[in-house]
Amino acid sequence: MTTIIIEDEKPAARLLQRKLEKLDIKVGVMLHSVEEAIEWFSTNSHPDLIFLDIQLSDGLSFEIFEYFISAKCAIKSAVIFTTAYDEYALRAFKLNSIDYLLKPIDEDDLEVAVAKFKSLLPKQELQPQSLGIDFEQIKRMLTNPFDKNYKKRFTVKIGQHLKVISIDEIECFFSENKGTYLHTFDKRNYLIECTLELLEQELDPADFFRISRKFIIPLKAIKEIVVYSNSRLKVILPSYKEEEVIVSREKVSDFKTWIG
Repeated sequence: MTTIIIEDEKPAARLLQRKLEKLDIKVGVMLHSVEEAIEWFSTNSHPDLIFLDIQLSDGLSFEIFEYFISAKCAIKSAVIFTTAYDEYALRAFKLNSIDYLLKPIDEDDLEVAVAKFKSLLPKQELQPQSLGIDFEQIKRMLTNPFDKNYKKRFTVKIGQHLKVISIDEIECFFSENKGTYLHTFDKRNYLIECTLELLEQELDPADFFRISRKFIIPLKAIKEIVVYSNSRLKVILPSYKEEEVIVSREKVSDFKTWIG
């Protein structure tokens, strides 16, 4: 069985690869963009199974399939979606693909998805057309902001207990030592199982902005904005004092537009 991963976040792709190896699934290729995938499929045999992230760095992954459908050489592979979109947004095609996995991917869910794929192998030649995947319908749903449910709360683990934190309690998100944390207005930090890249997709862009590689901040938490060196800006937050919160130079223009 040949398997590939199409995922623009390379650490996420490698993590999924390791999880698949535990299930004796060898990943032959990892692709990271629409452009790269189109080039690869143009010169290689189609795999049996694709683990497909929906949002890639240069567009929606459905564009890969649309390209080959228009060229009358459709990709003949089964698809398991890997996505940050929530279940509500995915209801329209839940039964049309082999399965979908919400990030961060749970190993038990992954095992079930792989078993489902293997159970179908003897019964039919699997391909997107035979599974009835309506890529246009899915793309319309995911690109329509009115159909998007943004994150309203986070569940964090404290020892043996779970704590639910409302989005309104969060002063900022930050990365540190390869971990991602949320910082609350009551001056507490909590480790979360999520990357800042994933958070960008899950948070309402009207309320949250990624000001640098290290920080995402909500509009309501901005106490003061100060001109900083090298054409950058410094944001003063109510309680976060662990280090300076700086808007990176390349983000300054978009940040000014965002704050209005």
